[in-house]
Amino acid sequence: MWNPFEVASRLKRIGLLGLNRRNADYVLKYNPRKFYPRVDDKLITKQLAIAAGIPVPELYAVVREEHEIRELHDKLAAYEKFVVKPAHGSGGDGILVIHGRRGQRYRRASGLLMSREDFEHHLSNALSGLFSLGGHPDHLLVEYCVEFDDFFERVSFRGVPDIRIIVFLGYPVMAMIRLPTRLSDGKANLHQGAIGVGIDIPTGITKRGVWGSEPIKEHPDTEHSIVGLRIPHWDTLLSIAARCYELTGLGYVGVDLVLDKHQGPLVLELNARPGLSIQIANGAGLLHRLKTIEALPDRERPPEARIAFAREHFHTV
Repeated sequence: MWNPFEVASRLKRIGLLGLNRRNADYVLKYNPRKFYPRVDDKLITKQLAIAAGIPVPELYAVVREEHEIRELHDKLAAYEKFVVKPAHGSGGDGILVIHGRRGQRYRRASGLLMSREDFEHHLSNALSGLFSLGGHPDHLLVEYCVEFDDFFERVSFRGVPDIRIIVFLGYPVMAMIRLPTRLSDGKANLHQGAIGVGIDIPTGITKRGVWGSEPIKEHPDTEHSIVGLRIPHWDTLLSIAARCYELTGLGYVGVDLVLDKHQGPLVLELNARPGLSIQIANGAGLLHRLKTIEALPDRERPPEARIAFAREHFHTV
């Protein structure tokens, strides 16, 4: 019988990073407060990424004022699919995914139809700050709807899997892929029932999976193996993640990426306070890896050298 307390004890021995230590020793120490808008505002993140040549989903429109909501229907007439995101949203709250139309109505990713009035009401709530950090008035991004790479067809339920890479001082230190399930309603959110699968940094091969507190080897909905998969474009994904250090000026950051079937790797968003469940997915603690980087006498290196170091030192068994 798998014992979660035994696992927690083991992770502590191998360098489990807890929330308080993460905040005190890494977030506060290495993430200058003045740079937080670069990751907390998705519009700023997108603008910086485009300027740096880092690929992101195409931006169709920005909504800042209430009167712009009604004008949006005409602006989006040419697009069958799109995504609406609060610029300051977190945890996927308020994101609206449109997969098509039927007359004057919008078809959501779930297949349910949404009237124009309901669409406008959702956007109005998002503008008012219903989904934003701190509840402050927000602005909205309307962007390209990612279509996941065919590689994930057998290990994802409806939604788009995403890849999170934790980057410390420009070094990719740990990675996982989050796979949507029926329970998560197609969302790549671990707290809502998605699967976390640890990825070996040197090879890009998935090693182990966890669903809630349960270790698993097959996707519960598709019954296909989630272990031993070689993530496509792994070199590019690592390169993009490492370059986000220079992009943000933040020393400790989570980089969330997707693999689009038409455009390849894209950055979805960045996080100055990435969660710690990635350790459970990898069966390893972050602390030893972070300390390895801190101990380097010459840690200021170009992205390629930082990636080479990470590939040499950070294996997931």
